[in-house]
Amino acid sequence: MRLSIVVPALNEAAGVTATLQALAPLRQAGHEVIVVDGGSTDATATLAAAHADQVRNSERGRARQMNAGAAAATGEVLLFLHADTRLPAHAAQAIHAALQSGARWGRFDVCIEGRSAWLPVVAFMMNWRSRLTGIATGDQALFVQTALFRQLGGFAPLPLMEDIEITRRLRAVARPACLRERVHTSGRRWDTRGAWPTIWLMWTLRWRYWRGIPAEELARAYR
Repeated sequence: MRLSIVVPALNEAAGVTATLQALAPLRQAGHEVIVVDGGSTDATATLAAAHADQVRNSERGRARQMNAGAAAATGEVLLFLHADTRLPAHAAQAIHAALQSGARWGRFDVCIEGRSAWLPVVAFMMNWRSRLTGIATGDQALFVQTALFRQLGGFAPLPLMEDIEITRRLRAVARPACLRERVHTSGRRWDTRGAWPTIWLMWTLRWRYWRGIPAEELARAYR
């Protein structure tokens, strides 16, 4: 089983090298890393080139960037990893075990790193909600069989909620493997905007999405 790790990036020069260096053992084991740059105005693409198998350019937008990376992938399993997120040790083995047990897609639990004392609570709620509903977010490092991803047509080209949308379609095919191994992701969004305002904003956006508000309108509210 070969992983294709797709990393969408936009102006991530400050941290992309560390993210990709952490994936070096996976590359040495035969898995591939594809970085898809969405038009960065900093050195993201240049820095990534030294630590990735491919660096692709794409129209800006996480969904479009991940689709571009998936189109170039050669592995049997796609793993979508945010540029500010680190995988746990033995991530490939955990994914392999889940798929060998019959899963077709899944996600990891998440640990959010940052200044706010509320971040462990946020992470706990994300993990609990995901396990209860079968819906996952991109922060949780989604993985899926490449054939299934392509069969479903990939991510919808939405400016927001692309992770929620695709996991709803994946859930209709099979329940996710909810791995308890944790990815570690940056809490910069909560630190910058404030923990409680961000929690309120994200819950409000998700509620409005479930009520059918277009993702374009939600993206404007998010910005």
